[in-house]
Amino acid sequence: MLDIPQAFVQRLKTRSQFQAVLAGTVVAKTEHFALHRRALTFRAGLSESDVAFDDAGARPAVGSSSDLQLSLLFPVHDVWIGAMVPKRWARRAVTRNAIKRQIYTLSTGLQEYCPRAAFVVRLRREFSRQQFVSAVSTALKGAVRAELHTLLKTGIPRP
Repeated sequence: MLDIPQAFVQRLKTRSQFQAVLAGTVVAKTEHFALHRRALTFRAGLSESDVAFDDAGARPAVGSSSDLQLSLLFPVHDVWIGAMVPKRWARRAVTRNAIKRQIYTLSTGLQEYCPRAAFVVRLRREFSRQQFVSAVSTALKGAVRAELHTLLKTGIPRP
């Protein structure tokens, strides 16, 4: 079986991961998006007994910025990306999914030049429904892609 390198970055999946990244810094903003970044340090050989859990005992506490907790939240030594597209700013599910698809598509090449970190791209303002009537129009996709390209270019400078 051939070992084909994966072209995609790791995706954030849990609420704890999103909260940890949102507690980091905002590294770039555009008219509609904000890019949050959380630097990650890799510590090999960690086990769950090394980390303090919250009162429920279900998941690591996110309150402190401990390297141990971050290593458990982000176990793979890689670049992580998450997309937050709230209903407040994109009412229709088809619009939210189209925007998330654009975010994940543009982030595929990040691991080649980006340091190990976790990123969240957050929609912070609504796209005009008068200007973009269709949720999956090529005009909306082009506008989202152009703005995301600018956001990632300013927030994650290439070497």
